[in-house]
Amino acid sequence: MKVLIVDDEPLARDELHYLVDQNPLVTDIYEADGVVSAQQAVDQEAVDLMFLDIQLADGSGMALAESLKSRPHHPYIVFATAYDQYALDAFDADAVDYLLKPFSQQRVNDAITRVAKLAAPKQAAITPQDQRTNPRLSLTNDDRTIILQKDTILYIQTQDGETAVWAKGGHRVVSKQPLAGLLKQLDPAQFIRVHRSFAVNLNMVSELQPSFNHTYELTLKDGSKVPVSRSYVATVKQALGMA
Repeated sequence: MKVLIVDDEPLARDELHYLVDQNPLVTDIYEADGVVSAQQAVDQEAVDLMFLDIQLADGSGMALAESLKSRPHHPYIVFATAYDQYALDAFDADAVDYLLKPFSQQRVNDAITRVAKLAAPKQAAITPQDQRTNPRLSLTNDDRTIILQKDTILYIQTQDGETAVWAKGGHRVVSKQPLAGLLKQLDPAQFIRVHRSFAVNLNMVSELQPSFNHTYELTLKDGSKVPVSRSYVATVKQALGMA
C-alpha cells in the first residue's frame, strides 16, 4: 500500500511517518507539506491512502479531499488533525477515518487495515509476503519503471532523498522509493539493513572486516565496500553465521 502524509508541521509528519512505517501493509510512504505538494504527489504516484491534516499553510485539507472525490482513482482519505470539530464534515468528504493528535500505533494501524479492506474488492491485494516471494523488483524513476531480478542486486543505498539500487554488472537504478519500503518487498532472509543508509544482499557478501570505532565493512563479490554501523554489527554477524 502506498501512503501519502500531508501535514505542514515537520514534527507531526515525522511522528506519523514512523507509525505508518511500522505497518507491514505499507510499502511506500510519501510526504507533502501542503495542498499544492499533495496534489503533485497524487498526480505522480498511485497513492492508495492519504493521511490528511485539515488546516494547512497553503489551504484547506477539507477542500482538497472534496476536490479529489471527482477523480476516478482517488486515494482513500484519513483525516489526521488536532481538531475534533470537523468530524462530521470529514465524513461528508468521504473520509474513511478521523484521527486526533497525538496519534497512537493502534489507531494508525486500524485506519490502514480499514483502507486495505475497502480496497480489496477493487483489486487483488498484494500482501508484503507476496512481494517478498516475487523474484522481480519494480523501481520507479521519473516516468519510467525499471524491473530488476532480485538475485542480481548487490546492495541498496539511500542518500539525499533518493535510493540507489546497485546490481551485477555495474548496473545502478535510482528511485524516489524509500529504503524501508523496498526492504518490505525483499526476503528478510536474504536482504538486511546494515546501516541507516545501506542494505545488502547477503548472498553477495564475500568478506567482513573490522573498521574504525567498532564498526565493520563488508566486501561484496564485485569488490564493492559497504559500511556496517555499530548498531547493526550483531545482526550482520548473526545473519552471516558468525554469532
